[in-house]
Amino acid sequence: MAAVIPGVQDAAAWKALQTTAVVPTGPWARLDVVDATGSTNADLAAAAAAGAPDRSVLVAHHQTAGRGRRERTWESGPAEGLTFSVLLRPSSVPARHWGWAPLIAGLALVVAMEDYRAPASVATLETALKWPNDLLLGPDHRKGAGILSEVVPGGPGGERSDGGPAQPGNALVVGIGINVSTPEAELPEGGTSLLAQSVRRTRPDVLGDVLAVFASLEDDWRAARGDAARAGLLSGYRRRCATLGREVRVVLPGDRELRGVADDIDDDGRLVVREPTGALTTVAAGDVVHVRPV
Repeated sequence: MAAVIPGVQDAAAWKALQTTAVVPTGPWARLDVVDATGSTNADLAAAAAAGAPDRSVLVAHHQTAGRGRRERTWESGPAEGLTFSVLLRPSSVPARHWGWAPLIAGLALVVAMEDYRAPASVATLETALKWPNDLLLGPDHRKGAGILSEVVPGGPGGERSDGGPAQPGNALVVGIGINVSTPEAELPEGGTSLLAQSVRRTRPDVLGDVLAVFASLEDDWRAARGDAARAGLLSGYRRRCATLGREVRVVLPGDRELRGVADDIDDDGRLVVREPTGALTTVAAGDVVHVRPV
C-alpha cells in the first residue's frame, strides 16, 4: 500500500481554511501548511528575519523537533496533533507588555473550545488554564495543549497585515501544540486530547476556531497598546485560570521553591503568590521552572 502523506486526506479543508482565514477574507496575512518540519517556531523565526509579514501562520502536519518551555519536547504522531506557529509584529504594543502574548494564546484556546461538545452530549467540554498558558481539558484537568512564545529578530520589518510597514526591531513567534486526535493510550502521563475527551473535531476546524479567537483578542490587545486590563484580557484570563485560589509549589531556578496560595494574576500577567506569612511574592513565567498544585 502506498504511503499516505499526512493531511492529504483533508487537503480541501485546509485549502478552504486558507481562503477564509487569510486577507482579504480573514485577519491573517498568510497561512502555509507543510507536511513535516523540525520546528514551526524555528521556521517562522527565520522567516521573520527575512521580512515575513505580520500575522503569518505556519502549520506542520508533523513536527520532529518541537520544543516547549525550558527546552522541553513536544511530540505527537503525524496528523494527530495540531502544531503551528504565528508571527506577530505588534508595533503599537510596548515591548514591556509582550509577555502577554502567550497568555493571550492560551486564552484563545480556552475561548475557542468552550462550546465544544462530545457527540450526542449536551455537556460542553470542561476547559481551563493553568498559569501561564497550559490548556487543561476534562474534569481531571489534564494538559491538552502547550505554548511557547519567543522574541526573535524582526529583520528589515515585514509588512503588517493591514498593509503598513512594520517597525524594524524584534518580532514575536508564538508556537502552539494541541493534542487533537491522539489516542488515549498514546498520551503522556497527565496529558489528554480532544479525542480522549470524546470531542471529534478535524484539525482544520480546530485551527480555524483558534485563529479566529486569537486574532480578535490580539486586536483588542493592540488597540489598548498592550494594556491587558483595559482590553478585557486580564479579567477574561482570571475567570478561566484554574491555578488561582489553589495552594501551589513554585519551583524556581537554582532549586529554590516558593509555596503559598495562587492569589492573583497582575496587570503584567505574572502570578501573585500569598505565602503562609501573608507576604505577596510575584513571579513571571520566564522565571519559573514548574508550578504544581500542592
